[in-house]
Amino acid sequence: MKSKSDEELIELIVQNHRPALEELYDRYVKLIYSFSIKITKGDTEKTKEIVQQVFLRLWTTKRTYNPSQGQFVNWLLTITRNISIDLIRKEQKYKGTVQLELEEWQQIQGLQSDDVQQQVSRNLLKQQIQEAKRHLSEPQQRLINLLYWEGYSLSEIAELEQKPLGTIKSRLHQALKKLRNNFNGKIGGVRHGE
Repeated sequence: MKSKSDEELIELIVQNHRPALEELYDRYVKLIYSFSIKITKGDTEKTKEIVQQVFLRLWTTKRTYNPSQGQFVNWLLTITRNISIDLIRKEQKYKGTVQLELEEWQQIQGLQSDDVQQQVSRNLLKQQIQEAKRHLSEPQQRLINLLYWEGYSLSEIAELEQKPLGTIKSRLHQALKKLRNNFNGKIGGVRHGE
């Protein structure tokens, strides 16, 4: 099994070939675990459940990986992210409340004390950034999400993506440049600081 590519293993898994799943597990369990534990903020029980669901999905799904749509590792991490989000949403739904960290609670309190005009401006700015982000490619959006929303360092992203750190920095530079151009286009060409 060790000589088989990831694509070959997935094709075997679709045919219920258990050793192929075991090989894929050996190759990626550490990556999926480390990716999941960041999303769950260190909750090992939730992380174990996510890892289990990822491999269960690989075993039960008949949907296969398409190499023309990106790297295998990105496909696998997308599955992991989707399962993590589903799990977290399901838990929040059943709890009926959303747990907030002290820092998040303080930010919300700060927002409530702002005047309405500042809140409207902040919401408008957020919408403009989201709109500008839609013009980025999927890998660029993923890179920005990993860095700014999920808290990964550039070194950790390089490890996840299995790329040199310089490549990740270059990709981030290009993504931010494109995001800035799209954002400036949305607000009529006004640059920050002008």
